[in-house]
Amino acid sequence: MKLTNRIKALSVLVLIPLIFGFLTGCNTASAPSLEGLKMAPMDGMPEEVKSAPTVVQQAYQFAAANPDVLKHIPCYCGCDDIGHTSNYGCYISDTDANGGIAYDSHALGCSICVDITQDVMRLLKQGKPVAEIKTYIDQTYSQYGPSNMP
Repeated sequence: MKLTNRIKALSVLVLIPLIFGFLTGCNTASAPSLEGLKMAPMDGMPEEVKSAPTVVQQAYQFAAANPDVLKHIPCYCGCDDIGHTSNYGCYISDTDANGGIAYDSHALGCSICVDITQDVMRLLKQGKPVAEIKTYIDQTYSQYGPSNMP
């Protein structure tokens, strides 16, 4: 076999897996790992949450299961104008004495709210305390507007 034919054959053997891997990587959206996070089940979520993108679904599930965390985290999307006082308010408008949840639809259309929650989830998985996470959120998102925390 001539050297040029060997180079061509080797090139094909190297390039096909690279191209295939690139194409399949572009076509598959993998959700972040939720291992170690407390999450509410999807079956109790409103239909519009169930049909939302995975990261939005996860943010709602996390908010419903972790009010003790998200009530200490601000939002910077301007939602203080609609009465939200933390990132938790972007997802949950009320809870009753029996634990029933009234969901807020605001975060369905707000990427800042969801991005903040996804950052909180990631940092919690890294073992960061809530106070440190709040500082990170303040530093990262304050460029978008004022905090909604009183």
